[in-house]
Amino acid sequence: MSQIGRKPVDVPEGVDVTIATGSIVVKGKLGELSQNYNSVIKFSQEDNVLVVSRLSDEKEHRELHGLYRALVANMIQGVSEGYKKELQLVGVGYTADANKGNFLLLNLGFSHSIYFEKPEGIKFETPDTTTIIVSGIDKQSVGQVAAKIRALRKPEPFKGKGIRYSDEVVRRKAGKTVGVG
Repeated sequence: MSQIGRKPVDVPEGVDVTIATGSIVVKGKLGELSQNYNSVIKFSQEDNVLVVSRLSDEKEHRELHGLYRALVANMIQGVSEGYKKELQLVGVGYTADANKGNFLLLNLGFSHSIYFEKPEGIKFETPDTTTIIVSGIDKQSVGQVAAKIRALRKPEPFKGKGIRYSDEVVRRKAGKTVGVG
């Protein structure tokens, strides 16, 4: 069996899981998420535990078993606790401001400011001018938005300037050395 797929998923208090043919809906205090799934996967709920099983032992079915178990576990965590990604801006004059309505205002050393539009279900926070916190209930969309913001100015290895994840380590390179001759 799949190592991940056979682990039961604990459903915390206040989270409602509805299993229908071909789709599963998870509702919690932060919102609602739904996921369509393949018919070879079966979900069964007993008390506060959700168990994922599959019809056969074919390779594709084993792959889907672990995938859908992980997706549903992420949905349950998202509607109960939510997800966050923290980004740091490193560089002179690099700033961020989330108080611009539906946009995140970024000054990243370009000749113009960048207005990054807030997607549906995502929230931006800027505790200070060099920190951005991207939060939401969908793990995939939080990670994707954080990656798009980081791609606007990736950290460069010589001075370390750019946008990086808070836990990211940027390997620094030595610059050119002046030869004596």
